[in-house]
Amino acid sequence: MSENKEQQINIELDEQVAEGTYSNLAVITHSHSEFVIDFVRLMPGVPKAKVKSRIIMTPEHAKRLMMALQDNIRKFESTHGTIKVDSAPMMPLNFGTPKGQA
Repeated sequence: MSENKEQQINIELDEQVAEGTYSNLAVITHSHSEFVIDFVRLMPGVPKAKVKSRIIMTPEHAKRLMMALQDNIRKFESTHGTIKVDSAPMMPLNFGTPKGQA
């Protein structure tokens, strides 16, 4: 008989990481083998912004992240109502990151 054992992963969260980092912009680029997500904090009236965190992941993990976000947004909206998104187009931003490639 084969047994189905779930593997448990112990994930540690230190205090500094647990505090989080505020970001109000994500810049996403990709190559054939990875997605790069730069989380940026833009301040009103300040023409310069810094990347606060960069996450690099495989295309498969990027798709899993997208599906997890879609699921969580659906759950959030079912409890709190529709999230309104400004219909104004995103202005093109260039923070010195390479352009995405297909």
